[in-house]
Amino acid sequence: MIEIVHPAIEKYLARLAPPSELVFREIEERVEREDFPIVGPLVGRLLAVLARAINARSVFEMGSGFGYSGLWFASALPADGKVTLTDTSKTYAEEARAYFARAHQGQKFEFLVGDAVELIAQAPGSFDIIFIDINKQRYPVALQNAMPKLRVGGLLIADNVLWFGSVVTNDPDPDVVGIKQFGRLLYETPTLWSTILPLRDGISVSVKLA
Repeated sequence: MIEIVHPAIEKYLARLAPPSELVFREIEERVEREDFPIVGPLVGRLLAVLARAINARSVFEMGSGFGYSGLWFASALPADGKVTLTDTSKTYAEEARAYFARAHQGQKFEFLVGDAVELIAQAPGSFDIIFIDINKQRYPVALQNAMPKLRVGGLLIADNVLWFGSVVTNDPDPDVVGIKQFGRLLYETPTLWSTILPLRDGISVSVKLA
């Protein structure tokens, strides 16, 4: 495993940012105990900044767990905005609902239980932001299904695109192969303008041009 960002730099950035609000802190403390992966406060703040930057009103998350990243998006949306969360776990859906309610973001909440790759293809309308954070080997098909659902000028964002540094290895693991293929597709897709930020485990941000 390769450290993407030096721990001292991460600590410095964490000290600069204001403390997380109560519900965010509770989730952050929970995942430390349970060793559950979340984007963390530094990436969370980035998600909120990006949502504000394009005046997003609708977000579709492909993979949500119990709602941490979704809460960051919700914090940046207007009162009539909506975050559609997805996961295969009904338990996570109920936990996310409770977190959103306690953060006073319940009116922006929708949770679909099922396969995110199938759910995005079935979703009505289009979205300002689509966020990908599912099984890494499925990132290429997630991109394929997400593109028709992203509005022109919208953002496609994906987490873990450096996958603990494994992208610079020849590891045949399907997750590594999927992430590397996804990275190539981001830059090869003519209707996307993409960049990869080496923050936490790597996050890609792509603008849909047409």
